[in-house]
Amino acid sequence: MNGNIVESLENKTILVTGSTGFLGKVFVEKLLRAQPNLRHLYLLLRAPDQESAVERLHTEVTSKELFRVLKAKYGAKFNTFISEKVTAIAGDIALENFGLEKDSDLLNKLFKEVDIVANFAAMTKFIERYDVALKINTKGAKNVLDFAKKCVKLEMLVHVSTAYVCGESSGIISEKPLKMGATLNQTSEVLDIEVELKLMQNRLEELKALQVSKSEETEAMENFGLERAKTFGWPNTYVFSKSMGEMLIGKYGGNIPVAIVRPTIITSTYKEPFPGWSEGVRTIDAFLVAGAKGKLPCFLGNAESILDVVPGDMVANAVIVAMVVNANHQSSDPLVYQVCSSQTSPLSSVRLRDYAHSYLLKNPLIGKDGKPVNVVMPICIPTMDSFRKYIFVKYMLPLKVLQLVNVVLCQYFKKTCQVMNRKINRVMQLVEVHEPYIFFKGKFDDLNTERMRMAVKANGTDEANTFYCDPKCLDWDDYFVNIHIPGLVKYVMR
Repeated sequence: MNGNIVESLENKTILVTGSTGFLGKVFVEKLLRAQPNLRHLYLLLRAPDQESAVERLHTEVTSKELFRVLKAKYGAKFNTFISEKVTAIAGDIALENFGLEKDSDLLNKLFKEVDIVANFAAMTKFIERYDVALKINTKGAKNVLDFAKKCVKLEMLVHVSTAYVCGESSGIISEKPLKMGATLNQTSEVLDIEVELKLMQNRLEELKALQVSKSEETEAMENFGLERAKTFGWPNTYVFSKSMGEMLIGKYGGNIPVAIVRPTIITSTYKEPFPGWSEGVRTIDAFLVAGAKGKLPCFLGNAESILDVVPGDMVANAVIVAMVVNANHQSSDPLVYQVCSSQTSPLSSVRLRDYAHSYLLKNPLIGKDGKPVNVVMPICIPTMDSFRKYIFVKYMLPLKVLQLVNVVLCQYFKKTCQVMNRKINRVMQLVEVHEPYIFFKGKFDDLNTERMRMAVKANGTDEANTFYCDPKCLDWDDYFVNIHIPGLVKYVMR
């Protein structure tokens, strides 16, 4: 790295995918705020045409509350600043060259100008249609790599993955690239990505031939993705498809400079552009929202369960540092950086319950009736077995009794039974999807990331303060009670 990070970013042209997602937005905002003298940002947005892409840039990126600090800085000139520095491109990483016309002026311009490619694009639902997950998380990663290889000035491809490509591994999980075809269990079936793509396509064609409804097709493709993931030892389609994306980058990256950043559970911003900003209900927030609404009678977790969480602005800073510190490095394998907290700042899942209860007692939500929502301390259930027993005794047994009464009374309670059954199934699915992370037994090593942080600190305190990404500075008590939960209420629950 020549000079400091801010100086290194000057006059750089960066292409970003996935900028409408939470982390992608935080990354874009930080780049524009930290180095206004970037040459240009190209944001690839899924859209049918250029006009629609520009509209998405405005409605889903720059108009968001996240950009209020930049808007305050530039005032009436904010839109001019954005138009000079940012260009929306209608494209799709599921397609070769993002679907841009071959030999077009735009595509050739990108190949000539882009210095850095930052891939944030992903389908992040744990249970996703297998065709959708493979197209974006797996083939999409390869398409971004192929694009980057054609950029004549390329200094770095940074690919944002997830630390949970490790599946449900235990012990210390190192920062190593995934090898093509490696599985997480002892299955006799060989993991071949081309075979997976064919299996996906065959299954899709079978469903089309059967002329099933769209909802039935979606459910079948979601179940198929889950089945294939579990065949090879991954708990869900998301982490399985992201793992295969990493494998393709490692296999076909050649000697181009590649860094893979693997964050753990991403939460709201810690400090910048202001504390507590978030978007959408993700991962642990589903439980916090349920608690805030008085709909969380129990909490799954125990004192030994560690939640590995890291604020979104720290992850964005780590991505920026990774792409600058390693610019133009030559290596046959991608560099891997795990952005995590379980080693240095472990957070017990039970503490999360306590933080939520403490905050909501003092700051209850107001219900539709205009009265404060009654918040109770959820019962702590330490294992999945005990959770299933709890659900059976408290909800399933009453439902079975009601179903019997319903038969006797000629379906008088039919609708009530259906609603109760749907709610129970929804809760069970939510918990089962999150079980691998609630009771995760591994701890993520971040030695490479620590070396990177030390390189930043060597440039001085200002540099380290600007691109802070060290979870050791976090005080979880303060973060959750004074930043994350209030931010969730303000920006997500509104």
